Amino acid sequence: MLGRGVDQVLPFSCDQLLFEGWRGIESARTFVELAERRNGPLPAERGAAFVWGDLLAEFTDPAVDLRLVNLETALTTSAVPWPGKKIHYRCHPGNVATLQAAGLECCALANNHVLDWGYEGLRETISTLQAAGIACPGAGRFRQEADRPAWVALPGKGRVAIFSFAAAASGVPAAWAARPDRPGVSLVVLTEPFLEYISALVARVRREAALVVVSIHWGGNWGYVIPPRMRWFARQLVECGVDLVHGHSSHHVHGIEVYRDRLILYGAGDLLNDYEGLFLHPGPGRQRRLALHRNFRPDLGLLYRVRFGAAGQVREVAMVPTHIRGLRLTRADEREARWLGGIVGWLGRQLGCGCVVEDKLLRLQW
Repeated sequence: MLGRGVDQVLPFSCDQLLFEGWRGIESARTFVELAERRNGPLPAERGAAFVWGDLLAEFTDPAVDLRLVNLETALTTSAVPWPGKKIHYRCHPGNVATLQAAGLECCALANNHVLDWGYEGLRETISTLQAAGIACPGAGRFRQEADRPAWVALPGKGRVAIFSFAAAASGVPAAWAARPDRPGVSLVVLTEPFLEYISALVARVRREAALVVVSIHWGGNWGYVIPPRMRWFARQLVECGVDLVHGHSSHHVHGIEVYRDRLILYGAGDLLNDYEGLFLHPGPGRQRRLALHRNFRPDLGLLYRVRFGAAGQVREVAMVPTHIRGLRLTRADEREARWLGGIVGWLGRQLGCGCVVEDKLLRLQW
């Protein structure tokens, strides 16, 4: 989530003005001030790679073949927000250098913020990423383009096909759905007809792909319950030939399952956000309710390193525990790592997975 407060600490920044009056916050700089109030002043010198902190080495590790994220913001200077939407994320297009600094090959775009600044904002987002050489499935000028997978070549290992979808129940306005004659995102519903539709898309690329990935924005922002419909849909994706289900929407780490030797992340959690000071001081009304979300620790996250076998089966899942401090990534300390490991293990009991903490990493067991 490179928008809003995070955008304000990068080399290029959008206008500070926000349209989130229900929170009583009118400037994106407020999120920077809250972060500094909690964790001290930010350094004056901040380059494009600032937000990656001491995790940058994980991204640039030459042993990594492919780096994939859900980019939950628009890269645009558009000043016209989507009408009627309460929260609008944007990051200055000049900060695409931040994504390049991490070596990202693919940014999934089907989510509930990529169209926050209208069709002009979407067009600028896509053109900015494409010019930077970063694949961006999940959104496009029309439905066929939004549904099209991104192809990433791995030298000597074949090509990876990456689809990006957003579930309607994850806060994506119905009007954002791409149509044959209208830009938008690849919007789906977790039903049999949409499953058959995705299955047909996967079948077209299955023979050519060393791996097939579905990156899907689904579920709520908070809470640990995995709805039965979501679990059914994830497993059916595996049945139709998907090797990795990269789920996201929850602002915190969620459950992990290995089904038929394929990895399902039900909620990867936020790797970056600007929440670190937001829940510090409960206020009246809705602000007090938001303060309860701090128990989910949205400032703690995981960077997932997944190793696959030649046939697409998952071989190893090692997770780097992270902590957002000063709007940048740091390595979580031992206590925080064990807390994260406890959450992954607790959620994994019903999913057939366990977790151990060793060598400053969480290792998934199944």
